[in-house]
Amino acid sequence: MDSIIEFGIYIFWILIYLLPFIAWIYFFIKKQYGNACLMGLLAILIGGSVGAFIYTASQTTIDKPILYLYPTQTQEISVKLENSELITTSYPKYKDGWKVIAEPNGNLIDIDTGRNLYALYWEEKYNLDCDSDVGFVVSKENVVSFLEEKLAILGLNEREAEEFIVYWLPQLEQNEYNFIHFITEEEINEIIPIEINPKPDTMIRVYMQFKPVNKNYKCLEQELEQRERIGYTSVEWGGTRL
Repeated sequence: MDSIIEFGIYIFWILIYLLPFIAWIYFFIKKQYGNACLMGLLAILIGGSVGAFIYTASQTTIDKPILYLYPTQTQEISVKLENSELITTSYPKYKDGWKVIAEPNGNLIDIDTGRNLYALYWEEKYNLDCDSDVGFVVSKENVVSFLEEKLAILGLNEREAEEFIVYWLPQLEQNEYNFIHFITEEEINEIIPIEINPKPDTMIRVYMQFKPVNKNYKCLEQELEQRERIGYTSVEWGGTRL
């Protein structure tokens, strides 16, 4: 919704700025070529505007992707986001990737700034809509126990799960019932490709989509595969409200 409003305001001010020029073109074409040509030009302009609006409105922001790194020994690790042009915000500031010194306990040192970190953070746009009827309908009262159970299955430890729940709980509790769907890792790898070097032995990527629904919303229950953390492990989570 925010992207739609921002785009509408953006178009409004462009039209205000270009109004004299548009008016000149309007009368020039009408005088020189008649109404038929004028209507054709208007159709092209309107079609292009509508197309741009639909594309912008269809983009969704993935909130709070956060990445933890747990090597088996202290070592330098580089991280690259392949769709970096879609990043809307990041910390530390994403330039041509991140380089950190990572310790087995998850502590990180950003090589560029020397700052101590516990994770890498960013947000970005993507164009995957949730048209799935596979997921879970969860009441506000049960959302905490639901997330504790499912996040453990998906491979998050208790600290990571706590940060996930603390971040999303205020939004989830605004609704009496939520439809919750966890994006498959195949889809995540396609829409949010990431390169970690050296490559982890285990990569856990948990992304949740949710939307408010009524109690009687029908869906097929999503089957989740138990994830194990073996060796050098990266853990990543994020999500979006549809």
